Amino acid sequence: MSGRVTVYDLLSRKGQSKWLQMHVDNGPEAAAAVEAGIVILSCDPDHTLVAVREAAPTALISAGMLHGSVSSPDEAIREGFAILKRGADTVYCSHSPRFIEAMAREGIPVTGHVGLVPNWAAWTSFRAIGKTADEALKVLRAVKDLENAGAATIEVEVVPVELADYITKNTPMITMGMGCGDVCDTQYLFSCDVLGTHDGRYPRHSKKYADFMALEAELQAKRVEAFRAFAAEVEDKAYPQPNHEVRMNAAEFEKFTARAQTI
Repeated sequence: MSGRVTVYDLLSRKGQSKWLQMHVDNGPEAAAAVEAGIVILSCDPDHTLVAVREAAPTALISAGMLHGSVSSPDEAIREGFAILKRGADTVYCSHSPRFIEAMAREGIPVTGHVGLVPNWAAWTSFRAIGKTADEALKVLRAVKDLENAGAATIEVEVVPVELADYITKNTPMITMGMGCGDVCDTQYLFSCDVLGTHDGRYPRHSKKYADFMALEAELQAKRVEAFRAFAAEVEDKAYPQPNHEVRMNAAEFEKFTARAQTI
């Protein structure tokens, strides 16, 4: 689609479109994502948001409010508007629904989060959430709490496909699915997993489409090789050569040295 993607675009096409979504870490990744047809991006609010917005002016950007960065609904409102001013379209918030409701009442589009919520992992551990009927009902209640608070979109992470499908079909919010099969409104992954930029654990739901760690190791080896070649040529007096130098005309240098004696 042409023009900047908006929350209205997502909500008005609920159930009609499968949107691609990527969490990106910098401007080049954002530009690459948009060029590849990925028009929903997420990023951190402080260090990457401005660069991501500049690189992807037409994308819908959800920027995360750091968990614990606000301690009251009023602070959430101020921080939410500040994040929008820096270029975000929605504010991701893993705080309680009262924070989300306060922002939503002021017209701030908010993205909530259910299922495996890393900021709440002390209570759940890092695992699939909602595999039993009782736990699935807890997830659904959390969805309804966020819906009633006024959230526009909701990240649904690592819940069973059946539960994610039920949630998607029974909420007006846009569901952003990660590790939930293909039933949510968006298909969401992190660029670091897609590009293979780290040597840590890759989640089961992720898929590595490139190996940037290997590429970076190759680049680092090339850096060392080039620096060693430079050092060796300096040692052997092979660098610099005349074509790397600037020389004065002999007559001008003679004038310079004569006058330099008076300084």
